[in-house]
Amino acid sequence: MPGVIVRDKEPFEKALRRFKKTCEKAGIISEMKKHQHFEKPSERKKRKLNSARRKREKFDE
Repeated sequence: MPGVIVRDKEPFEKALRRFKKTCEKAGIISEMKKHQHFEKPSERKKRKLNSARRKREKFDE
C-alpha cells in the first residue's frame, strides 16, 4: 500500500495530489475500476480480444 508523508507546512491538496500519483503508478486505481462492477465472462473475452487486436494493429504499423 503506497503512502505519503506530509511535509511541514505542505498544503493538504499537494499531499493528496502526490498520494494519487503514487496510487496511479502502483496500478491501484486501474485495478479498482476493474472491480467496480461484475463483468460477464463473454464481456471479458471480448475486451481481451479487442485489446489484443489493437496491440497487433499497433505492432503492424
